Amino acid sequence: MDWLEQELQQALRREDPPAGFAARLASEARRRPARFPAQRWLAAAAALLVIAGAGLGYRRHQGLVAREQVMFAVKFAAARVNRIQTQVREVTR
Repeated sequence: MDWLEQELQQALRREDPPAGFAARLASEARRRPARFPAQRWLAAAAALLVIAGAGLGYRRHQGLVAREQVMFAVKFAAARVNRIQTQVREVTR
């Protein structure tokens, strides 16, 4: 066995806890104050606000994209109509 294995065995060997360990652990658990009971509710409310904000932001983004698409369609249609009007004027001369 090399030195590393010996060190690992020594570090990981099982040891019994000192006397009174369980009693101290139980008394500490009783002394520890209860966590803030509304903490979960606050976390849930914060998550709800984040989700709602993200949803509103995404809706706004969709509206801006739709607006850009409509503006492109209007400009494209106007260009086509202008070209057709020019051709009609040339034919009617």
